[in-house]
Formats: sequence, structure tokens, C-alpha cells
Amino acid sequence: MSEVIWYDEMTTPVGVLRLVGDVHGLREIWFERERHPKKPHAGWQRASEPLAYARKQLGEYFAGTRQQFELPLCPHGTPFQKQVWWELARIPYGTTISYGELARRIGQPAAMRAVGAANGRNPLPIVLPCHRVIGANGSLTGFGGGLPTKRYLLSMEDRIARGDLFGAQLRMV
Repeated sequence: MSEVIWYDEMTTPVGVLRLVGDVHGLREIWFERERHPKKPHAGWQRASEPLAYARKQLGEYFAGTRQQFELPLCPHGTPFQKQVWWELARIPYGTTISYGELARRIGQPAAMRAVGAANGRNPLPIVLPCHRVIGANGSLTGFGGGLPTKRYLLSMEDRIARGDLFGAQLRMV
């Protein structure tokens, strides 16, 4: 018998997100706006209830009331990729680091390109905040949801971290 995989969608300020999970936890988050949008695999089941906790926490994140996620996660990847992804979760809300710093934090300062590739394959954007990794010169670099989404997420987090809860509403560009 094969493992049951559920998916569901939620509307957010950055567009529709598709959540994918199994009995072990949240496996993937897909952006509807990706250049090559993914589709559910045959046999997956659309179900709201198994992913309700993830939807709730993501909703709180976008409302500005959650800065850390407390979800069971089950991303699939190599041991190196998982090492990079777990380190992403340690980047504080409202801050950014460079790819070089991320490589140093996992103890492999010469592996910046490999770290960048693992970051680009992060199956749980937002929850494992790859959007908080930027170029050494401060430039925004690639992001699966697109650079406008990355810019939105960073701007939203910065505004909330500074306590500007009543500032101008952010809009997607």
C-alpha cells in the first residue's frame, strides 16, 4: 500500500499556495506563480483537514502574528540539502543573511554554490525561510515564488519586526 499524500490550497497576499503533506508532516509548499507551476500527482488526495494546522500558521504569518512555525515537517532531500534547510529555520524573522554566511553556519564556507543550489531546491519556502538569503552585496537573488514575492515577504517581515503594524498596506508588485 502506498503512502497517502494530501494537498490543499490557500489564498495569501502572495497568491495561491499549494500545501502538500503526509502523515509525517508538511512536505512541500508550491507557489501558483512559479515559472513552471507544479500539479498534484495522480493518486494524491485533496483534503483540507490534514493540512489545517499548516494553513492556520501560514495565515497567522501573513497576518503578522506569527514569526516562527511550529509544524511537523517532512521535506525530501539529500542529507546536505536538509542540513541547509534546517539552518534556514534558524535565520531570525525580519533579518537576512548571505549565501556565504549560510555556508559558514553549516560549517562549509567553501560550499557557497552548493548551498545556493540547496536553497533553490527548498521544498518548504516561507516555513523554511529561503527568502531571507540574499546576495553578498545585498541584492535579491532568485526565489521560486519570484523576486516580487521575495521582496514582499522581506518587506512585510521588516515592517512587522520594527513594530510598524499600522504602516501602509503592502501590495504585491
